Amino acid sequence: MNGCPGGTGRLTVDLDAVRANFAALAAHVAPAACAAVIKADAYGLGAPFVAEALHRQGCRSFFVAHLSEALAIARVLEPDSDIFVLNGLEPGYEPLCADRGFIPVLNAPEQVEAWRGLAIERGRALPAALQIDTGMSRLGMDLDCAVRLANDATLAEQLSLRLLMTHLACADLPDHPANADQLARFAAVRSLFPAVPASIANSAGAVLGGGYHFDLVRAGLALFGTVSTGTTASPLPAVRLDARIIQIRTIEPGDGVGYGLAHIASTPQRLATLGIGYADGWPRSLSGRGAAWFKGVRLPIVGRVSMDCMTVDISALPEGALGHGDFVELIGPSQSAVDVADDAGTIDHEILARLGTRFQRLFIESGVTDIQSPGGL
Repeated sequence: MNGCPGGTGRLTVDLDAVRANFAALAAHVAPAACAAVIKADAYGLGAPFVAEALHRQGCRSFFVAHLSEALAIARVLEPDSDIFVLNGLEPGYEPLCADRGFIPVLNAPEQVEAWRGLAIERGRALPAALQIDTGMSRLGMDLDCAVRLANDATLAEQLSLRLLMTHLACADLPDHPANADQLARFAAVRSLFPAVPASIANSAGAVLGGGYHFDLVRAGLALFGTVSTGTTASPLPAVRLDARIIQIRTIEPGDGVGYGLAHIASTPQRLATLGIGYADGWPRSLSGRGAAWFKGVRLPIVGRVSMDCMTVDISALPEGALGHGDFVELIGPSQSAVDVADDAGTIDHEILARLGTRFQRLFIESGVTDIQSPGGL
């Protein structure tokens, strides 16, 4: 039997490739350390599995977006790991964060005061990171607030600062002048906190050169081999997605396909309906534009991608090459996540992060396959 009952498809994560990509990037940015950003369930791929594998590779700093994500990976990580919460804390959740030893990234004066208040209440300095807004206008404190904190003689009594950080707005555009502008602003702020480790580079920032590496590089999508990071080793693709065929039929000229009959056959066509749709994170914008693949043959999407299924044209394959229950490739050797994103008019981050819970997930490491059923059951 192929796959798993109830699964819409198979999402395969090569943890050996993830570990190799991390090792190559860590060597590239040394002597800076390399951290792993595994927010959004490791971009939809399974954060606990990815975190555990990266810890075995030597990663000790992990970044997530929310406290709930920190709780999810803490179950599998050793106590020697630091878990940073990028979006800071919702009011009232400071005690839970402190109890679990997580490190909140403090983005606003209100977050700083709440965390300092808890430190005073508990009679000890609490670990924290400070994020400075150097020009992205998204998260982080302004430069005036940074100066006030640097001049606050009592700050060290309440906060054990583990990291000073900012985020680049245009790191994927190496020649954009905003990169140098943000670097200069961050260097000025760092001079106010000379003893605190600093971080500005994400995956794309690692390519900008050693001047952007500081003490810690925060690698995210680069771990999964979809982007170049400037290392001497080519990134290893770590993700494959296959969709299951749930029906095959032949249509005649003039027959319509899917909602709105958006595709009308001009010749006889053999079609395969796949059990994947936008409820699984497969973009509706791929309707009539994207494709599946089988043994190197492109199978165009015809008609609209609907909630739970979509249809591809398999006329280019020999009759009988595919049958009910077989799988076709959506992400893999023939079509990367970047290729899918280009067809969908988005970015590969979104393609991966949107992948839903109805896939059977296969995690491969050192010749062993660990299978997670749909929904994590």
